[in-house]
Amino acid sequence: MKLLSIAIPCYNSEAYMENCIKSLLPGGDEVEILVIDDGSKDRTAEIADEYQEKYPGIVRAIHQPNLGHGGAVNTGIHNAQGLYFKVVDSDDWVNEESYKEILKTLEELVKGSKTVDLLISNFVYEKQGATRKKVMQYRHCLPVNQIFTWNEVGHMPKGKYLLMHSMIYRTQLLLECNLTLPEHTFYVDNIFAFDPLPYVQNMYYLDTNFYRYFIGRDDQSVNETVMIRRIDQQLRVNKLMVNSYTSCGNMNKRTRAYMISYLDIITTISSIMLIRSGTKEALDKKKELLEYIRSTNRALYGKLRHSLMGNFMNLPGRGGRKVSVAAYKLCQKFYGFN
Repeated sequence: MKLLSIAIPCYNSEAYMENCIKSLLPGGDEVEILVIDDGSKDRTAEIADEYQEKYPGIVRAIHQPNLGHGGAVNTGIHNAQGLYFKVVDSDDWVNEESYKEILKTLEELVKGSKTVDLLISNFVYEKQGATRKKVMQYRHCLPVNQIFTWNEVGHMPKGKYLLMHSMIYRTQLLLECNLTLPEHTFYVDNIFAFDPLPYVQNMYYLDTNFYRYFIGRDDQSVNETVMIRRIDQQLRVNKLMVNSYTSCGNMNKRTRAYMISYLDIITTISSIMLIRSGTKEALDKKKELLEYIRSTNRALYGKLRHSLMGNFMNLPGRGGRKVSVAAYKLCQKFYGFN
C-alpha cells in the first residue's frame, strides 16, 4: 500500500498539467499520482498516458466521461491505494522541500500509536501579477508539530479557514463518511473541506508552505466575473453545506463553531456575488438563500444573519449594498483571495 495518493483532476489541462505532475514526482514510490482525465478534448489524455508509461507504479492515468471537478475527485477517492489522500488541481503545484517534510511526517504518524485523520499544512496564493504572495498559515490557531483534537484548536479568524489546498485526509475516513461530491458543479472543494470534519478526531499541523495555489487565469472558477456567471452553482454548494451541517446532529462544540464560521464565509461570498451582479433576479436569489437557511435550520440562520459579516451583507438599500461591496474588497486586499 502507498503512503499517499494524490489525485489531479484534469479537464483540458494540456497547458499546465505537466508542471503539476513534475512537482509531485519527487515523492517517488511512496506516492501514487492519479491523473484523472475528465473527458478532456485536448491532449490531456495523451499526456496522462505518457507519464503513466514513463513512471509505472507511480503515475496512473484514469480516463472517464466528463463529470466535473467533483466527479473527478470522487473517482480519485475510490481508486486511491494510499493511506492518505490529497487533491492537487492541475494548474497548481507543490514545493519540493515541503513535500519531503509532508512525506516524512506521514511516515512517522503511520508508525505511531494514534491514528491521525487530517494533516494540515500551509498554502500560498500564487496570484498572477501580485508583488506580495499571501501565505495561509495557521500557527497562531493550531498546535504545531503535534497530534491534537478539536479541543486544542484555538480561535480561527475568518481569514484562516481550511481549504482543500491545506488538507490531507486519511483515505479510509473519506470512505467511511461516504464523501461524494456533486458532479458537474464548481466550488465543490468547499464541500471536500467541510463535510468530513465531524468525523475527524485527531489532527496534525505542519507549518510548511506546501501547496501553491495559482490564481489569475481569466477562465478560472474563482475569477469574480466567472463566479457571478456561475452563481447558481455557488448557491447549490452553499445549500448543500447547510444541509450537511444540519444533518450532523451532536458534535464537538469546537467543530460546530468552526463549521458555522466556515458557512458564514461561504454565505458571505454567495451574497456579495449576488450584490455585485446587481440585477433584481440576483437580489431575489439572495433573499431566497437566506430564506432557505432559515427554513432548514433556524438556529443556524440566526447565527449567520446576525454575525458581523451577515450584518454587512444585509445592509438596506443601494447605499447599504455599496458598503457591503467596500467591506468585501477590503477583505480581498487583506486576505489576498480572488
